[in-house]
Amino acid sequence: MNTALIIHDGDWLGEAAWLALDDFARACGVEVGYVTLLVDEGLLTPPRAEPQWRFGGEELARVRRIRRLQRDFEASLPSVAVMLDLLDELERLRSALQRAGLEP
Repeated sequence: MNTALIIHDGDWLGEAAWLALDDFARACGVEVGYVTLLVDEGLLTPPRAEPQWRFGGEELARVRRIRRLQRDFEASLPSVAVMLDLLDELERLRSALQRAGLEP
């Protein structure tokens, strides 16, 4: 594990750090099987897959978002997938508006 990684009060600090599957699951507060399920369902993609899965801060935030959506809306993983697609599209549209100077 990269020594630049610091997890403090549940927040991810240090963009250069990568976590192996076990450490990543522990940082997310979930079981390894849950992370594997998210990858199998296409909700999470390890940015480094060879020779082993490695995860970073973006994936940690994504798992937290998935868990929050499941909890807040009592949503199944297929429902969460749709919600994430819509949230991602909303972010893309907001960025496009901002680049065009149309959003304050």
